[in-house]
Amino acid sequence: MTATTPRPTTDAAKTAPIRSTSTGTTGGSRTSTGPTPGGRVLDALRRVVVDVPPTVLLSFAVLLVVLAWSLVPGWFTAYSPIEGVPADKLQAPSAAHLFGTDHIGRDVLSRVIHGTGSSVTSALIAVGIGVVVGGAIGLLAGFLGRWSDTVLSRVVDVLLAIPSFLLAVIVVSSLGFQTVNAAIATGISAVAVFARVMRSEVMKTRRSVFVEASHLVGGSRWHILVLHVLPNASRSVLTLAVLQFGLSILVIAGLAFLGYGDPPPASDWGLLISNGKDYLTAPWLVFWPAVVTIVTVLSVNRISRWLRKTS
Repeated sequence: MTATTPRPTTDAAKTAPIRSTSTGTTGGSRTSTGPTPGGRVLDALRRVVVDVPPTVLLSFAVLLVVLAWSLVPGWFTAYSPIEGVPADKLQAPSAAHLFGTDHIGRDVLSRVIHGTGSSVTSALIAVGIGVVVGGAIGLLAGFLGRWSDTVLSRVVDVLLAIPSFLLAVIVVSSLGFQTVNAAIATGISAVAVFARVMRSEVMKTRRSVFVEASHLVGGSRWHILVLHVLPNASRSVLTLAVLQFGLSILVIAGLAFLGYGDPPPASDWGLLISNGKDYLTAPWLVFWPAVVTIVTVLSVNRISRWLRKTS
């Protein structure tokens, strides 16, 4: 009788590892490996780029340009933002001066680029004040409750009753006419908005199951506030901060337009528009600073709307 070789069972065949081999240049075989770490990173970046709408990518590109202007303005223009050539005054946009020149021969593009740092920094200061002060008020009001919530909420209601731009004008009139003071005034006018959003998020978060579980295991109120409530309540506030950044640029530009910012020869975007409005035969003095301001604010708003949908 001939012996028969036993066949592997079906289960064993299913569980047996399958190796794919590929023939190398030397004729041997090697086991194929998975994607390299660099490949995984590229795949992740590719998926992110595909998932992000084109308008959001364009908005990020605009903000990168604005950020570069504010950090290294000298890389983008060789002209001085202060000194001009009187013989070149009020020249229309050309290859030599892409945005034209002003009434004393200064390059408008150079002044817009050098004014970016002041506008962006002022907006960041304003947003920082609003997030810190308003976030703290809303955090305490929503978490402590009772009389603390009543008192702080009434303060917020008073601030919300005053138009934000009017409140900024009142504050900057008290502090003095400087761009830094305009930023502080803009931040104070935004405190109530951040406080209201933070309070709403805190009240929603403190009713969560994980907060109640932390209470049951003996966690202190401040421990729960810092480790559980604050991180979960900050998401909407951070999205609002992006939106408020664009609004702060508009408010600070409006204050500079009215003369509440730094005096000439400063090149804040609002001041450039204010100086150019007197020259009706040179519309580029108003057009280009206004376009840069509008495009920047619209880009920030588009990113904020996308973050709100994805968060």
